[in-house]
Amino acid sequence: MCHHSDDAKSTGIVWRPTDDVQPAPKRPGSTEIFRPDVLETIESKIMELDSELNELSLDIHAHPELGYEEFYAHDIYTKFMEKHDFEVTRKYHLETAWKATFSRGNGGRTIGVNSEMDALKGIGHACGHNLIGISGVAVAIAVRAAMEKHDISGKIVLLGTPAEEGGSGKIALLRKGAYEGMDVCLMCHPAPGPIGSVSLTSCLALTRITVEYKGHTAHAALSPWEGKNALDAAVLGYNNISALRQQLKPTCRVHGIFEGRDWAPNIIPDYAKFISYVRGATRAEMEEAVQKVLPCFKAAALATGCEVNIMMDQSPTYDLRQNEALGGEVANIVLNKYGAIDYEWGIKSASTDFGNVTYALPSLHPGFAIPTVADGGNHTRAFAAAAATSKAHYACLDVSKALAATAARVLLDDAFFEKVKQTFETDKKKREAGT
Repeated sequence: MCHHSDDAKSTGIVWRPTDDVQPAPKRPGSTEIFRPDVLETIESKIMELDSELNELSLDIHAHPELGYEEFYAHDIYTKFMEKHDFEVTRKYHLETAWKATFSRGNGGRTIGVNSEMDALKGIGHACGHNLIGISGVAVAIAVRAAMEKHDISGKIVLLGTPAEEGGSGKIALLRKGAYEGMDVCLMCHPAPGPIGSVSLTSCLALTRITVEYKGHTAHAALSPWEGKNALDAAVLGYNNISALRQQLKPTCRVHGIFEGRDWAPNIIPDYAKFISYVRGATRAEMEEAVQKVLPCFKAAALATGCEVNIMMDQSPTYDLRQNEALGGEVANIVLNKYGAIDYEWGIKSASTDFGNVTYALPSLHPGFAIPTVADGGNHTRAFAAAAATSKAHYACLDVSKALAATAARVLLDDAFFEKVKQTFETDKKKREAGT
């Protein structure tokens, strides 16, 4: 998910194994669980699948694939869902996306679930997408078991979503209509934290800006005045952003890298590229920050006499608008059955394309804690190792039970679903107001 910011841990919002602080249940659970018989069916089904799910997770973990190249994962997941009698559509809108559906009865609501698949270059499943993948599978199969045993009408749509890591796979699927017809959509994500805790934080909105500077080569010693230094322009753009940071909100993040072409120490570079990420706590805050960052690039070109070409991201990712009604139900189940709820750690300073899904329909994306070492959070080799542990597996199963039970309540409880919709509409007004 994850695009974590380097300075996140200095703000106190990323949990470390050396921290003494434990999550406090800020929103205590009620004394009752909705339909404990349904939850018992869900728990029983997921535990029945325990070894199968673990084998699936470790298989995906052992075969990491980059975004839009998840061919192995595509085949493994689709075969698994067919084995469990779901109707499967391969290559659904995208080459490595897929859909698995199950319907029962007449009418009823539609539950969407997401399984991510991609890994990270060089460090494998260092964001734990193997766990996200099996969670989606567990939720879909467990909800089906509840529908069959308790005579519940409705539909489940499990999407295999590629390229979360910088490829905006869910945004592509959203544009192609893959989420149409869903009444809610659910998924989860591993992160550092005290074992047994589930996080309901939001995340940062993100856009990518690619800036090309074009100058003129020259001999760097004999006649440098004949050149226009594109690398100097890129460095000035970077330094301009560094000067801007004091005037950015603390929740904003701007970071990036340089790329060159045919560089040599004795030649004035005539080409340089600066790839930058701009983030904010909300979509509105991110867009405001972008308008402050753009002049930094333009001023650098003016100062060096270079041409500048600014290419804006066509698929920016938005912050997570966690549906409070869905989140409250997950929190109640977790607090009564499995552990603690926190609103500080999780993926608070990361970004995900699921944010765009939460803007489109009522959705929930809790984080769940898995064991890590110091400095071993998401996007590290240590986190990749953590994602294959037994503790991580069972933490994943617990949050999957809570998500499946929440999905079952959406199908069963008309008043609860009305609350989910009302919460979404209220949040929509906040978004439109820029908050």
